[in-house]
Amino acid sequence: MTETLQEPQPMNPTDTIATSVWRTKETPLVPGSPRGPLRGESVAVKDVFAVAGEPIGAGNPLRLAQQPAQPRHAAAVQALITAGADLTGITQADEFAWSMSGTNAHYGTPPNPAAPGRISGGSSNGSASAVALGEATVGLGTDTSGSVRVPAAYQGLWGIRTTLGLIPTTGVQPLAQSFDTVGWFTRTPELLSRVAQAVIPAPKKVAPTAPSALGGMGTGSIPAVPKGPVAWEADRPLGELRVLPDLFSLADDDVAAACRRLLTQLEAGAGGSVAIQCPGQQELQEWRGVFSTILSREAWANHGQWVSAHWEAMTPEVGARFRAARDYTDEDEAAARTRHSSIRETIRGWVGDGVLALPSAATVAPLLESADGADSLRQRHLLLTMLGSLAGLPVVNVPTLTDDGLPTGLSLMGPSGSDKALIAYAAQLA
Repeated sequence: MTETLQEPQPMNPTDTIATSVWRTKETPLVPGSPRGPLRGESVAVKDVFAVAGEPIGAGNPLRLAQQPAQPRHAAAVQALITAGADLTGITQADEFAWSMSGTNAHYGTPPNPAAPGRISGGSSNGSASAVALGEATVGLGTDTSGSVRVPAAYQGLWGIRTTLGLIPTTGVQPLAQSFDTVGWFTRTPELLSRVAQAVIPAPKKVAPTAPSALGGMGTGSIPAVPKGPVAWEADRPLGELRVLPDLFSLADDDVAAACRRLLTQLEAGAGGSVAIQCPGQQELQEWRGVFSTILSREAWANHGQWVSAHWEAMTPEVGARFRAARDYTDEDEAAARTRHSSIRETIRGWVGDGVLALPSAATVAPLLESADGADSLRQRHLLLTMLGSLAGLPVVNVPTLTDDGLPTGLSLMGPSGSDKALIAYAAQLA
């Protein structure tokens, strides 16, 4: 069972610290539909999603000032509003969603109420903090390389990175489309599940086009093969629990111990787990290079023109990543994409039809004064978080506490499309 976290103390909306959490906030900014399964819930939306009538700033004030108002809501935002949830406001994000620290120099670092004096995690930092502070019940974010999983672990929240392509990213400013997914934070698995039911589209039924037995195009019952991942039902059973023991050694001892306690509970219910051989450190670092190459090339293709004209407007941390991204070549990208295909299949093979358990982050949230080492820490996190990203699979963060009472989390990775079933599986640890 996960350990109980302290109830949040709602933040005074007039407090100056609110500007590190919220870009704009109303009561509500957009009301939800009068009827729906999420009626009474409130949503904090990361500033990479389109909200009708508002620009997308993506964590950069100059970018915000230059962008036009969006004509319509992003698909995920519209789904939440249609389901009855009120949109409370738009939250701050790490610049261009390219960080895991949450320490945006433009707007400040949002508080981490579960671990005061420590960083919030990013890049979905504002949405995570809004939920942890009790300012919203749902925090909508994106996860490219860990931007939901790491803040969820740092702040003791339930969180999900969804299957790549399962939820439309229409109206979401991209970072790297090969890895970008919609995700969200809640304080309970029950609400995590209700959001999934509202925003994950049901499989589309396509009219059959197979030839009939009498010749020509008939109206028989042969279904067309759907494009992209297909959502499982929440009650579909998952297979065996799988573990790569060496991955736990990539985390600090206190984090690994907390995650193993949750793993022991899962093993008790599953009748044990299956150990899988993990690649060595050198191969994992090569995989990280493949991931970084593809992400960097896509980030530069998406934003390089604007960034190269506004270097002075960038934070040093994210600006440095864009400068490095500029130097990757077509040949680098082609080689990385070829390697990515085999890596993706390897990771999906580990998961199979079951659940793979691993730490969500390598460490607990660092102290604010230690945040200067954010990039080296990011590289450690990536050895864990890149696996779900490279495979394009759903991952749920299950919150827990270390022996010192600091938040951390265990990640549970499931097969493509198993998001709702994976949440139900993870909920047994609540």
